[in-house]
Amino acid sequence: MSRLSLNSMTADRWSLVEVIDACAEFGIEWIGPWRHKLAEIGVEEARRRIDDAGLRVSSLCRGGFFAAGGAEEDNRRAVEEAAALGTDALVLVCGPPSGKDLAAARDVIEAGIERLLPYANEHGVRLGIEPLHPMMIGERSAINTLGNALDICERLDDPGVGVVIDVYHTFWDPALGDQIARASGRIVGYHVNDWLAATRDTVWERAMMGDGIIDLPAFTRMIDAAGYDGPIEVEILNPAIWDLPREELMRTTVERFERCVF
Repeated sequence: MSRLSLNSMTADRWSLVEVIDACAEFGIEWIGPWRHKLAEIGVEEARRRIDDAGLRVSSLCRGGFFAAGGAEEDNRRAVEEAAALGTDALVLVCGPPSGKDLAAARDVIEAGIERLLPYANEHGVRLGIEPLHPMMIGERSAINTLGNALDICERLDDPGVGVVIDVYHTFWDPALGDQIARASGRIVGYHVNDWLAATRDTVWERAMMGDGIIDLPAFTRMIDAAGYDGPIEVEILNPAIWDLPREELMRTTVERFERCVF
């Protein structure tokens, strides 16, 4: 329980204030807000409420989308918001290619991270590149394997950039064990959920831990062996989960985290 963080997307029907209150009530020590929820009450009010509830912020999601208009300014704001919340982790969802040239798209992403990195370092915020499942390449990210993300980290060669590893996006990779070992010292965050055997919607059908096919204890052992001992975010994008009664959602999250993740 000391490592459990509730990512606000797991309860996306709720306001950020409701997520904060639920974490405090159910003994969760960490929270991982998304920026659209943060915007509801503003950074200062969110920080005050989080502090008053005795919580810590595991990460802020998201920066990235480096090919989009206004990305540079928006990513600087995301860094500032992360620092103001007291977290050292900004999750980067890097954005899709604007055309058919994937190599060029990845070059744009890497150049965007490189430009943002000095500003993030000034604010004490680490940039966590989150590789997304290949099925999401057309809408959300051209960085699709942990290897892709680590290649960027190694070329930039700066401790201020690392990776966020989400089981949903990476469990399928035949090179996963080697890549997690390679990520030692560069893991900024770790996200858990599950993949349903009969998944129909790769974006909005993430499952509660234990309901799918991912070997979560084995995954966590690899993460631990790579030296990551920080908070573990439960991040579930699924309207069926969001529609659960408050008590059921929270109790199930806590119970499954304790039973299925380790």
